[in-house]
Amino acid sequence: MADGNPFAGEVALTLDGRRHVLKLTLGALAELEAGMEADSLVALVQRFETGAFTARDVIALLLAGLRGGGWHGQAKTLLEAEIEGGPMECTRVAALLLGRAFALPGA
Repeated sequence: MADGNPFAGEVALTLDGRRHVLKLTLGALAELEAGMEADSLVALVQRFETGAFTARDVIALLLAGLRGGGWHGQAKTLLEAEIEGGPMECTRVAALLLGRAFALPGA
């Protein structure tokens, strides 16, 4: 399955058999920062770089990315969804999403 448009910071995830495009917009990043248990977004990036992230980090990233991509669901809906690829796919998508949000264009 396609991973969304990497040049636009997008990543795709399939929830309950339906493909969604995730993107960390400025609003999504602000929501993520407000709801996360880290001092800053840089701290969140560092947790992913060092492998010290939590399931809560993955969920927060997915939720923010889904909302940035136009999804209007609630956290409960995400938590109860059948996610294609399971926890490993969630982690892969969250890491890609975070990396693409802060990648320099053309890099």
